[in-house]
Amino acid sequence: MKLNILTALNAERAARRAAVVVTNVENGAQRVVKAADIGKDTLRAVLADHLRTGKSGMEETAEGKVFLTVYVPPPQLVITGAVHISQALAPIGKLLNYDVTIVDPRTAFASPERFPDVKIVAEWPDVALPPLNVDRYTAFVALTHDPKIDDPALLHALSRDCFYIGALGSRKTHARRVERLKEQGVSDANVARIHAPIGLDIGAVSPAEIAVAIMAQITERLREEVDAEPAIKAAS
Repeated sequence: MKLNILTALNAERAARRAAVVVTNVENGAQRVVKAADIGKDTLRAVLADHLRTGKSGMEETAEGKVFLTVYVPPPQLVITGAVHISQALAPIGKLLNYDVTIVDPRTAFASPERFPDVKIVAEWPDVALPPLNVDRYTAFVALTHDPKIDDPALLHALSRDCFYIGALGSRKTHARRVERLKEQGVSDANVARIHAPIGLDIGAVSPAEIAVAIMAQITERLREEVDAEPAIKAAS
């Protein structure tokens, strides 16, 4: 791989943006196609398909035989609230290969003893969240039931292109939350991005069951996003 190709690729990876390296196996020519540019590329259909699956592979194209090396940022699960549900949700997320981070300024809850092998940031959201690079490959979950923590966290998530945003609470609790967010200037369209009450409706009661319902809804939303990707890219 030539230095200019590696430099361009590393820049995309550092920014948590997907990219595909196209290598012509017949003449060795290479180029980096950024995710944002796939819709303008002559190989956009096959590139979009590989980006959708996240899998590299050989393809016969109008340019000849090419190998497509796909680089997709690892998905991350950011959870505000070091609560009982989080104790069940974090290991499920790790099992599904998410980079999991717990954010909670309450050090009595956000401790390594309660969350072994999980990244913990015991800071308020305005300090904790910006360095995490919350983006379109992020599932964002607010679980504290404390507006002082959840509201600024949701405001941050809504300003990013997260593929999933969910918040714990009943419909009445969420209605009050919506009022507060709208007072902060959040639009109806952005409010509609929040999954609340959180999780698929499977009758979950215990913290572990609620965690399963949340992760199932995240998975459902991720698959919807993935399946929509080729059409989005082709229309770009």
